[in-house]
Amino acid sequence: MTQISSDEVRHLALLCRVSMTEDDVEVMRDQMSDILGNISILNQVDTEGVEPTGHSVDLVSVMRDDEVQPSLGLEETLANAPTREGDFIRVRAVLE
Repeated sequence: MTQISSDEVRHLALLCRVSMTEDDVEVMRDQMSDILGNISILNQVDTEGVEPTGHSVDLVSVMRDDEVQPSLGLEETLANAPTREGDFIRVRAVLE
């Protein structure tokens, strides 16, 4: 299993601009070593002849195709507005 050193974790933290306590460094060292170990196991899997894919199953979109349609007119757009001011929808102020 690939072991990462505490110095390497500190160096990565410095590059990422993340402050870490010594306890954080030790926890991260163990976790990163575990992650690298898992990746090394995955690298041993024979993928010869397996086509690269983003998903393990075929995906079918349930959304309809986009179709260009005419926009609503001004009166239709403002018909359900709770409060109207001329050709605009009047809303309550949200600034303090």
